[in-house]
Amino acid sequence: MVSAAWRLPAQHTPSQETTRVLIILDCSQSMWDKWQSDSKIKVTQQVLLPFMDSIAAHTDIQVALRVFGHLNKDGIPTQLEVPFAADNLYQLKSKIKTLVPNGECSATTALEHALKDFPRDDNARNIVVLITAETHSSDDDLCSAISQLQQSGAISQTFILAFGTPDNSTDQSECAGQFTLIPDEERFDETLHQIFFLSDQDALLTLALVDNSHHLYETEIPVFFFDHNTLALRYSTVYHYNTQQPADTLTINPLLTYDITVATKPSIKLNNRHFKPGTHNRLEIPAPQGSLRLHLENRRTSFQLPQYNILVRRHNDPELLSTQSLGDKKNYLSGSYDIDILSLPVLHLSNIKIQSNSDTDLQIPLPGQLALTKPQGPTAGSIFVFQPDGIEWVCNLDPTNSTERIILMPGDYQVILQPVNDNSNSSVQTARFTIRSAQQTGVTIK
Repeated sequence: MVSAAWRLPAQHTPSQETTRVLIILDCSQSMWDKWQSDSKIKVTQQVLLPFMDSIAAHTDIQVALRVFGHLNKDGIPTQLEVPFAADNLYQLKSKIKTLVPNGECSATTALEHALKDFPRDDNARNIVVLITAETHSSDDDLCSAISQLQQSGAISQTFILAFGTPDNSTDQSECAGQFTLIPDEERFDETLHQIFFLSDQDALLTLALVDNSHHLYETEIPVFFFDHNTLALRYSTVYHYNTQQPADTLTINPLLTYDITVATKPSIKLNNRHFKPGTHNRLEIPAPQGSLRLHLENRRTSFQLPQYNILVRRHNDPELLSTQSLGDKKNYLSGSYDIDILSLPVLHLSNIKIQSNSDTDLQIPLPGQLALTKPQGPTAGSIFVFQPDGIEWVCNLDPTNSTERIILMPGDYQVILQPVNDNSNSSVQTARFTIRSAQQTGVTIK
């Protein structure tokens, strides 16, 4: 069986990163509401304090604390109480212990201040964890605020932890980052540990491009990973095979949601893809492909044959998909295609089928040559071809030359001439002729 592998450019090799987690904590009046064994604020303190101790040994993780709803004075709706620092565990625990819900402020307002809390560091993973008493249906800007936060490109992921169960929650936060309802205290602690585990782990990924029989393809195809929120390119690599060694793996940030583009023809796009941290992910992508090659009949001619360019489009799709030359072989996803050979006139091949693991080899007729002799003096003219549905323009003639040699596809044609300085109808001359493959056709107009 063919193995698949990743080639990752050196600049994408992961390095040790600092992970910064900003906890945004709700301290509005609703945190006094009874929940489980105590009020929501008391339960939150009981969960957060030992949790802070459990992550203290992780030197590559820094935590900061922003609080909203606790300052009901001086018009301050939210405040960064403990900034990011390498050794701020004491400050974090002290502030969490002394928090007293004392006012009203929306989570949206706190989120709008969050971006400035992170130090400028292009190599850090920045995470926001919002712990809120509930999701308010009146807080219409929550999703928009988180979307703007994600689109800044500075935040890897935003997690929202809200007290409640699916029966008493609203649908307000479905678009707001990674939303989790906390049904009980045990789940609260478990979710926090999962988030911090996620933040401190990488995801390993092997990509498998397979045909209809789930066999890996023997091919090399570029693959691009874009941040779903910002559309920024995060990783670029080449999927390829190597029968002599096992598949390589790509190490990626599991906090991001990815839009993936596989540069097949046409390209394959996968949106909203997540990968689990600390484990080996395998993404199998159906990509049934066949090849296309076009060539001229293998016969000798007395004239030099042109190298025609070929345009390939999906059937009934005007967008250009690919170009290739006569004799070249290119792979395309299985399907139907429309092909234009840029000869004179253009040859249109419609609804050409390409099947998985098959070669589509098309032979097109050899052109012929027109040897045209025109009257002396500047003469304008054009060549037209007769088609089943009428007559079609092919090309204009050179008014400065009295003889021309033009390579044309087999067919029935008409040439029309008129002296440049004579616009009368009586000066117009025409001639009808036939072009045959590999033959020269002489046409003389006096």
